[in-house]
Amino acid sequence: MHHAITTEIEIDAPPTEVWAALTDLDHYAEWNPFITEAAGEVKVGERLTNRLQPPGERAMTFRPEVTVVEPNETFEWLGHLGVSGVFDGRHRFALTELPDGRTRLVQSEQFSGLLVRLMRKRLDGGTVAGFEAMNEALAAHVTK
Repeated sequence: MHHAITTEIEIDAPPTEVWAALTDLDHYAEWNPFITEAAGEVKVGERLTNRLQPPGERAMTFRPEVTVVEPNETFEWLGHLGVSGVFDGRHRFALTELPDGRTRLVQSEQFSGLLVRLMRKRLDGGTVAGFEAMNEALAAHVTK
């Protein structure tokens, strides 16, 4: 089973500033209401430690592997719940520079695995709300 969620926002800052905030994992706790803690190196093949707090749900910690790092453009990781194939999520941040010096951020996740069907309602609720809250907080953080 597969399922995808996607959110986007236009931010009044250039991609370099948005990228700097997205990849400064040590400071997520200062501004990020969804990924409330993050640690690790933003480098392909490295493992991150992320603590998620979807609105209205229990927090959880997971250790995804960084799969794509294209500075000022794309940051992606792949995480698993337990072993691969049970519940996998490929999380992606894609930045596009807009003509007026602003940035379009698309935050998305592709889910696959045996538990996706059971988790779909939760993904479309709390997870989407978490993505949207993070997008708004990131925009506020880089434009203050």
